Amino acid sequence: MIDIKLIQAKPEKFEKAAKDKGFDVDINKLLKVDSALRDLKKLLQDNATYENMVQKEIPTLSGKERQSKIETLSNLKQDDVEWKKNIKKLQPEFNDLMYLVAQPADDDVPLGKDDTENVEIRTEGKIREFDFGPKDHVQLGTALDIIDIERGVKLAGTRNYFLKGDGALLHHAVLQFAMDFMVGKGYVPMSVPLLARDEVMQGTGWFPDAENQTYRTEADEEVPIKDEAMTGQTMYQPSLPVSMTGSSSGSKEQQTYRTEKDLIINFVGTSEVPLTAYRMDEILKADELPLKYVAMSSCFRREAGAAGKDTYGLYRIHQFDKVEQVVICENSVEQSNKFHDEILANAEAVMAALELPYRVSNVCTGDLGRGQAKKFDIEAWMPSRNNYCETHSASKFYEFQARRMNLRYKDIAAKKNLFCHTLNNTVIASPRILIPILELYQNADGSVTIPKVLRPYMSGREKIVKRE
Repeated sequence: MIDIKLIQAKPEKFEKAAKDKGFDVDINKLLKVDSALRDLKKLLQDNATYENMVQKEIPTLSGKERQSKIETLSNLKQDDVEWKKNIKKLQPEFNDLMYLVAQPADDDVPLGKDDTENVEIRTEGKIREFDFGPKDHVQLGTALDIIDIERGVKLAGTRNYFLKGDGALLHHAVLQFAMDFMVGKGYVPMSVPLLARDEVMQGTGWFPDAENQTYRTEADEEVPIKDEAMTGQTMYQPSLPVSMTGSSSGSKEQQTYRTEKDLIINFVGTSEVPLTAYRMDEILKADELPLKYVAMSSCFRREAGAAGKDTYGLYRIHQFDKVEQVVICENSVEQSNKFHDEILANAEAVMAALELPYRVSNVCTGDLGRGQAKKFDIEAWMPSRNNYCETHSASKFYEFQARRMNLRYKDIAAKKNLFCHTLNNTVIASPRILIPILELYQNADGSVTIPKVLRPYMSGREKIVKRE
């Protein structure tokens, strides 16, 4: 979320940001709603001041003068009711519009419509030239009996798979290597919830935008209820599944506790969500910063609308595992830039250790999310796709996420609470990273050489061969 004062000062800047990023938001309408809200709140404030004055006068008066002041006070309170009603109507509209405002991209972000216009910064590593006909990762995995897509689809539908034997071991090896690497860099390891409420998804900037990519379900949630038998005392009772509502299942008492609005819970598409939101609605101490977290977790994405060659193999799937790094730092552009370089360097170091060729790109405006000020993509070379393909994204948000999450710190020098800055980046995601590993490390006999840094995680073995 953006500071409304910045939008008021330079609305054209935010109109351009939305256009450059390809988002639809009516800045003019937002400012009109904001102006109306501010006027109403000013009226309420002025009214409150006048009410206090009248209330103090009434005990000192008598007769018609007293009655007149009482009537005046009554009219003031009626005005309050009407204005509060209008505020209650306008506030959600204002909030909804604010959530649509896009963060302007940094000045050095290239202007472009989509990922085809991202700008290459550099390439690292040498692309392997084969002296035999190489197989793709599905052919290799099937022949080695370490990948089974057919049965994954049979059990769970398209974009699902099994990793088995050495395929599963390689998957866990690369994740654990990345996790150990980040812990060695001083990042705090976290085990996180894979479910998040809507306010958490909204706070981290995933909503609005990613609802159609998110698996959503009803939540079993403790909700406050009133027990009339206990004179209105608030108690807590788990809400019931939707299937229980209005049915004969469950007791009468249970059905009484059913909430009017079904609670929704979301399967997260990345541990960025719980890591970034971990301290939401808190005021941190300045000396706590920076917070550096790393988590290994499963991730879930619907991949709605994806088509073409991305549907083949393990590239674009519904469930995967990822090691994610998150930094929460002070409200400083210089600090954000420093940590943006740091998290990118961490991911590059993992790629270098795996000895995989890759390139780094500066992501253009049209490929940025609503809240991202700048993003670097790392793309690994994948022989079967004959191209560099995205495996990592390093994003910088400034205070966009922190404002939504009300995540602040007490700045002693400024003598006030400031919103934190947040950043995140993939350290490694698997099984997508298995595509370049299997394809680039394959041998003419169909075996696959295990990258040196992963061998300690695979009992010291050097190769994956088909087991009899």
